[in-house]
Amino acid sequence: MKVVILAGGGGTRMSADGDLAPKPMLDIGGRPILWHIMRSFCLQGFDDFVVAAGQQSEKIKRFFLDEVDTAGDIAIDAGRREIARTGGSDDHWRVRIVDTGLHTETGERVMRLRDLLGREPFIVTYGDSVSDVDVQAVVEQHRRRGHLVTVTAVRPPSRFGGIRFDGDKVAGFVEKPQIGEGWINGGFAVFDPAVFDHPALAARGATLNGLFETLANERRLGAYRHEGFWLAADTLRALKLLEGLWDSGEAPWIRPAMAPAAAAHGSA
Repeated sequence: MKVVILAGGGGTRMSADGDLAPKPMLDIGGRPILWHIMRSFCLQGFDDFVVAAGQQSEKIKRFFLDEVDTAGDIAIDAGRREIARTGGSDDHWRVRIVDTGLHTETGERVMRLRDLLGREPFIVTYGDSVSDVDVQAVVEQHRRRGHLVTVTAVRPPSRFGGIRFDGDKVAGFVEKPQIGEGWINGGFAVFDPAVFDHPALAARGATLNGLFETLANERRLGAYRHEGFWLAADTLRALKLLEGLWDSGEAPWIRPAMAPAAAAHGSA
């Protein structure tokens, strides 16, 4: 099953060097968040990627080219003009970076990949958020319920710290709990290929949000409720939180929850 990663939006200056950079290229522990997303999928058996690029796509391409060129050990014989390579990258994925337009809407980006995605279900996610969602459980629910699209619903972390009570006394504080701020679309959606024939996706200027609203009205949109970790690198504070989790060795997205009972948490 192919995984489409939307990475065509405008840049941000949250990068370490302050330069304008695509959000998927924001650095977490020396690797772009795009790498972290792909690594999380690979750990669950999904290793065939299509990156829907747009603005500054050359930076995304350069990262993958450099990863291949500089991985492993290199022995250079300058006199004979020979280069020998040993070892290589630990990443065993296939990735295609596709220029889907500079100002293309999200739905149009997916539509432009139609010929690459074939006639099988596929996954679409955003290039700026990580999660420990059980992707296989989302896929299984999608197949079981027969919806045209199944999105992963998440609860974003609160912007404020929480308080733990012991009666009327304060027992402690909880940093940024994931509590009742409402469910949102966290990405990690499974699409049936029949979606390409839906007018809401085929229309000029189509957006995924517009598609989802239309499918919801038609009762053809499913949702898998994910109660675990999810965070988008949409603020400097969120980016620093992700960096801290990675540096601590406790990054949830690199050790995704894949308990057999995980599918039981999903619902239509």
